[in-house]
Amino acid sequence: MKLRAATRGSPLAMWQTNHIAALLEQHGYQVEPIIVETGGDKDQVSPLHKIGGQGIFVKEVQSFVIQGRADFAVHSLKDLPSDTPSELVLAAVPDRGDPRDALVGSTLKDLEPEAKVATGSIRRKSQLAEIRPDISFHELRGNIHTRLEKAKNFDAIIIAATALERLGLDPDVIEILEPDVMVPQVGQGAIGLECIADNFDVLSALKKIEDSSTRDLINIERSFLKEIGADCSHPVGAHATLEGNQIRIRSFLSDSKTGRNFHDNRISSNPESLGKSAATELLKRLEKG
Repeated sequence: MKLRAATRGSPLAMWQTNHIAALLEQHGYQVEPIIVETGGDKDQVSPLHKIGGQGIFVKEVQSFVIQGRADFAVHSLKDLPSDTPSELVLAAVPDRGDPRDALVGSTLKDLEPEAKVATGSIRRKSQLAEIRPDISFHELRGNIHTRLEKAKNFDAIIIAATALERLGLDPDVIEILEPDVMVPQVGQGAIGLECIADNFDVLSALKKIEDSSTRDLINIERSFLKEIGADCSHPVGAHATLEGNQIRIRSFLSDSKTGRNFHDNRISSNPESLGKSAATELLKRLEKG
């Protein structure tokens, strides 16, 4: 059976699609990549939060599946909003890569006073500013290779650790930021596969490469994001981990108006309510100020 995979055309997106193709090939499926240009690809200058935020890299890819021009979509899960088109379902989440952020060009302790740090993420800016309020932030757009090339113009840049890992890139100076230091974006490091909700042949194929433990953690993170609200304009992040027979979720929400950050760290054996309860607590604290 041959399946058409809608994907962005960046080196990282193509790595992900080729990885999915290799996994499906083990089950007898062939995959044809269908490259789609998204709004985020067309505009590589404007700050992401000003041109559409989280969904800017997925809408056109989703449309290809809805229109029948592709059988499924391959996403970086961190780009996928909690509310997706009703025609689609998150069919599968394979094994996750490194979910952490990476500081490239300097370590945290070696950052000079009033250092210039570049990132396109308001989540990363908000959390690093809390640690180092003296830092000045600058926009950073483009694919991973472009961002690394631009790094020479700044004291450091922040990018996803999994992007470096997947593309085999090894910058001279790098510090991986643990979730206790910088809470990752929901779904960071994971790949999400969407298809038409009632296309059972494609659903069955994609389910064969799902990693159930990764999916459970992603569901918790995405339930947190859904409770925060699809129209949330505040920087937000959450990361769930399995600890013994319990699950821990570290989460973060920043007030975009005041710059004040709120953190939550909780552990539970009840995954159904964990993400929602963390979000409820952060929203309550945000409202109180």
